[in-house]
Amino acid sequence: MVPLAERAIGIAPRDAFRALWYLSIGRVHLVRSRTNEALACLEKACTANPELPAIHAWLAAAYARSGEIERAAAELAQARWLNRDGRYSSIARLKAVGCLGVPQVRALLEDTFLAGLRHAGMPEE
Repeated sequence: MVPLAERAIGIAPRDAFRALWYLSIGRVHLVRSRTNEALACLEKACTANPELPAIHAWLAAAYARSGEIERAAAELAQARWLNRDGRYSSIARLKAVGCLGVPQVRALLEDTFLAGLRHAGMPEE
């Protein structure tokens, strides 16, 4: 996944979808507990398109995992503000909207993404 996304960015560095490619790479790095690499990619994703709430949610988790709780809380607030369906209001709501994938993926996200969101201040309910 990461090599393909990096190749896509290299082929079309000004492509409108580059934010999504950087988001994809950042998510992989975070799930693999490569927090610094995740932050670098997620920050590039945010620069490319700051209007995508998912980027801010993943940044919140990555900042929290790196110990930057204030920045994490700010990113979580931005994700909540940009997303109008309330999915970032709680862990339960995020799970309920079904955006966490199949059970194997959810298990990986529990220890990384969701744990980071909890540290950023997202409540369980």
